[in-house]
Amino acid sequence: MQMAGQCKYSCETAAETFQWIKAIVDFLKPFTFLISAHVVNFFTDKLWEAVDKDWIDSLRNEPIENLLLIPSGVVQDHWPDSLKEFVLTLKSLLLPREQADLYKVLPGWQVTSLSSVLAQGMNLKKKHEVEVLSAVVNLVANSISANTIVDVGAGQGYLAQVLSFQFQHSVVAIDACSHHGKVTNARAERIKKHYSAQIRKFGSENRSLNMPKTITCQVMSIDMLRALTNMSLPKDDVEQPKLTVQDNKKLDERKLQTLGNTESETSLVLAGLHACGDLSVTMLKTFVECKEVKAVVSIGCCYNLLTEEGFDIAGSLCGFPMSCGVKSANFPLGKNSRDLACQSAERWGSLHRDAGVHNFELHAFRAAFQMILYRSN
Repeated sequence: MQMAGQCKYSCETAAETFQWIKAIVDFLKPFTFLISAHVVNFFTDKLWEAVDKDWIDSLRNEPIENLLLIPSGVVQDHWPDSLKEFVLTLKSLLLPREQADLYKVLPGWQVTSLSSVLAQGMNLKKKHEVEVLSAVVNLVANSISANTIVDVGAGQGYLAQVLSFQFQHSVVAIDACSHHGKVTNARAERIKKHYSAQIRKFGSENRSLNMPKTITCQVMSIDMLRALTNMSLPKDDVEQPKLTVQDNKKLDERKLQTLGNTESETSLVLAGLHACGDLSVTMLKTFVECKEVKAVVSIGCCYNLLTEEGFDIAGSLCGFPMSCGVKSANFPLGKNSRDLACQSAERWGSLHRDAGVHNFELHAFRAAFQMILYRSN
């Protein structure tokens, strides 16, 4: 058994980054037929016939446990040299996924456990994510003396409310779902009652409470997010109104622009926990184009839902590719390839034999069912 070595590529300079991009594209091009196909089509279209016969013969009788380790770059000594080279090269091209030591990257960063009131409705995973990210956003916001934090794709307001009530920041929570806005407001009112009672109990009547301002609006463009981020909230504004944009297609951009007209200099932070698909891209582009936005703290997700030039919408509005380097490579992915890219090597490697067999069987049975449907039509 062999393990993949360290990556020989770097992103230290633009030239080195482009060299890495080119190496990935050159590696993938011969296998476009495979990565662009749905996994079911591997069976229904007999795609295995286009794969090296020696590879198929070698893998056909391989123990499930070894197959599950392939995405992690683990090869077996008895495999054909070409197959081992393929797996090891693939592993060497991956972007690094090692977790950074936030205590070194962000001196002064400290995680505070959420109270039961702020953590209401959160499962353990969500609670951990909000605790860590809120501490990062708080540190970044304080370092640039931010007037307002804009929580983009706020969901039910978990992050926004921790930043408001625990860290006392002025927060705007934007989400496309009106139901989420209502839940955020109702939840914030309950939290406010608790904190107000605590203030009265301990005689701190002079302390004010920040409530996150909720905006229901589907962020369709950079201009829209730029206008929304320009809405600065004063620190002593306790009763925050709610803005709802009912029809994004008929949205009057001029009305939004007037919201951003402010005489005072503003300093904003864009924050996003699970900013889905194009939302992460829009946040980054807004950071580049909007001078009021001084920092971005974003945890993206659902990269398979990125819109792609040539597949979904016009190039200037698409979420992928973003860089000139990737665009110049002229290598479109498509939905199936993006879905494949979201697979986790660590997840597959952690599966036990029975779970691995179950996953493979699901695809095989799904393919068999599709073939029956084809033949019955």
